[in-house]
Amino acid sequence: MLFHIQQHMVTPNLLHVRLLFVILLILLITCSETAVLLCYFHLCAEDYHWWWRSFLTTGSTSFYLAIYAIYYMHYQLHLEGKASHILYLGYITLITLVFFLFTGCIGFFSCFWFVKKIYSVVKID
Repeated sequence: MLFHIQQHMVTPNLLHVRLLFVILLILLITCSETAVLLCYFHLCAEDYHWWWRSFLTTGSTSFYLAIYAIYYMHYQLHLEGKASHILYLGYITLITLVFFLFTGCIGFFSCFWFVKKIYSVVKID
């Protein structure tokens, strides 16, 4: 899947932009559902420290991106020279960090909305 995303980013086309938008929607839905589900499990176990955990559980998908990027560099790109390797790894580090922050924020805000919605329904007599 990541190979197709990298190929579509190199040669942009209207069809490719639509495909990337659909992949982005799938990412948003998957991250928010995963974060809400894990947050619910922790709230059921009476563990109310969900703030950082919701950020880190969805943000950890960026480690997969980093591992795949290193694999892609070694087996697909065939870079020559240290400067090319350093430049590629620098850009991948920045992309991985931005992806970590993006998916972490998705998880945090979806859990925040979920917890707010749950506790707004609870009635205390």
